[in-house]
Amino acid sequence: MQIKKYTDYGLRTLIYLGIRSPGSVVTINEICDAYDIPRNHLNKVIHQLGKEGFIRTKRGKNGGFSLAAPPHEIRLDHVIRRLEGDTPWVNCHSPTCTIEPACELQHILAEGKRAFYQFLSNYTLASIIGNKAQLERIFTTNTL
Repeated sequence: MQIKKYTDYGLRTLIYLGIRSPGSVVTINEICDAYDIPRNHLNKVIHQLGKEGFIRTKRGKNGGFSLAAPPHEIRLDHVIRRLEGDTPWVNCHSPTCTIEPACELQHILAEGKRAFYQFLSNYTLASIIGNKAQLERIFTTNTL
């Protein structure tokens, strides 16, 4: 399985916010510069992260983004499921697959998907940012 670039950008955003001091506000330009990603792509991701309740958004002169919860409360399965969407990994109906009535692939993949998300439920944003000092050094070095 490969996650969408959209989800990748969402996870990168959460990582960037997760290593910041609690309550600190980060701008979209900071995140774009840190990862060298296009602003228009990140705008959509930021909007959904806010809508899903993973981040807080603040408009205006001193506006920006911050985590809506501590990193240990943001579960990876929730983030990835919401950013990826929960569509089946195979679509047997568009175009219609002639073997669909006898094929078990859809059921096997659905079971694998459940196991995948169950595995991810053991991890949080805090799991990803465990090496916070090194991440901070990387971001500091890359922005100079």
